[in-house]
Amino acid sequence: MKQCFGYVRVSTQKQGEGVSLDAQRNAIEQFAARNDIAITEWFEEKQTAAKGGRPVFGAMLKALRHRKAAGVVMHKIDRSARNFADWAKIGDLADAGIDVHFASESLDFRSRGGRLSADIQAVIAADYIRNLREETIKGITGRLGQGLYPFRAPIGYLDNGGGKPKTLDPATAPLIRRTFELYANRQHSLRSLRGELERLGLRNAHGKPLSKCGVETVLNNPFYCGIIRIKRTGAIYQGVHEPLISAALFERVQLTKADKTNKKVTKHNHTYRGLFRCAACHAAMTPELQKGHVYYRCQTQGCPTKCVREGELERVVQATLSRVRLTDEDVTKLTEEIEAWCETREEPDFAATAAMQLGQIDSRLDGLTDALIDRIIDNDTYSKRKEGMLLEKARIAEEVKLKQNQRNDPANVRRFLELIKCLAATFLFAQSAEKREIVDIATSNRRVLGKYVSLEPANWLQTVEDAIAGLYGAPHRPASRNGHHMRKKNVLALIEASKAKEATKLRSVLHHDNDNDADGALRRHRFQRRLDSY
Repeated sequence: MKQCFGYVRVSTQKQGEGVSLDAQRNAIEQFAARNDIAITEWFEEKQTAAKGGRPVFGAMLKALRHRKAAGVVMHKIDRSARNFADWAKIGDLADAGIDVHFASESLDFRSRGGRLSADIQAVIAADYIRNLREETIKGITGRLGQGLYPFRAPIGYLDNGGGKPKTLDPATAPLIRRTFELYANRQHSLRSLRGELERLGLRNAHGKPLSKCGVETVLNNPFYCGIIRIKRTGAIYQGVHEPLISAALFERVQLTKADKTNKKVTKHNHTYRGLFRCAACHAAMTPELQKGHVYYRCQTQGCPTKCVREGELERVVQATLSRVRLTDEDVTKLTEEIEAWCETREEPDFAATAAMQLGQIDSRLDGLTDALIDRIIDNDTYSKRKEGMLLEKARIAEEVKLKQNQRNDPANVRRFLELIKCLAATFLFAQSAEKREIVDIATSNRRVLGKYVSLEPANWLQTVEDAIAGLYGAPHRPASRNGHHMRKKNVLALIEASKAKEATKLRSVLHHDNDNDADGALRRHRFQRRLDSY
């Protein structure tokens, strides 16, 4: 009795759960019984034969080359190979005297005619795969053109079957949105963000915490703002699914990721890192922890600004925010005035303006496609520019929707004024991250000169202050506008005086520095550049 191997195969793991493998085994066993063959070992594989590199198939070929069996029995030709490389390996077995049998094919693989018939069927099987691949790609491209994502939904979305858009997952969508917000606020690196997401309970499709690479994949995926990007080809499509985040937030995250010069997080993660600058040399004030206190120090050599305590920064911020004091009566009067203004104000047609802008973007997209067809630009450039234009379209649509929701609605103003009324108290009792966000949003021109800290209310906060002054007159203001400008002029005068003093010192050093070595020349060049900047 001739000893042979048995080889059965299905294309996917899911197909392996069915009855196909058992049916192939039964057919091979019946063939072996009729032809006096003993199956000594079974090789079972759950992988497509359209491509080479099947591990079980390779192990079987290796065993046959070592003559561990006289031959192999397979169910059909298309179960053995669907590509010419693997079919050639089967042909090499036959040329080496190893028997190749097909249970459902009446072929004599050792004869010329049988070999020719088998080769023809193998070509047909390979052509079937090529045609199937083309039709599959055509179907996928068609779905993408419709704005549908025909692959597994990313984290934060749910699959709803073929031909239907992905929908938000109520369990994970808020966590994905929080992921973008945390990173955009520059309070986390990828590593620390991964730990925070694990603490919040975000898991991948396998129920495990996201890896650092997984977090980066989420942050890089424009699917969350409504744009489909195919990673393998770089193709870009406009999706019809509901965006999870705004296009503006997605772009903020990309800019934060691209900024390699500033750390997203530090060991101590000081509250006001990067928000205050030296008024003399414009360098960022660097925080340091010394004896339990945080100091913000200018690191420029020779700069008159040395350091200032974090408590002093917070005192000045608190004083600035306290300048805007709103009572319930203030809120009521401002709301009444805005209601009267809204009744007489003619609303601009935001929709018409947006439609014109969107039309211009569509024209640019058509021109971009023409440039690709004419080979003026390559595919990578086309994909990047198209993604940028689609993000711009999404941002315009979001702005129109926001303005329509806020149109002539005094209730929005009342909610805004209620928040402003307790802004100083909110800052006083806020957590570190919240304090940083308040300072970043509500103040501007944050400078330190020597021990003196100066900052100004942001434009929107200044507008509120002006509105209060308009209701009650200048005496209601905690500080007059002239006094504010005088303090600003005094700070500027101090800065100019400091610069003049520093310039005089540099001229003296340059005049008396006679060292002719390389270090001396480099030192004089550095001093001269600083003097030129003054």
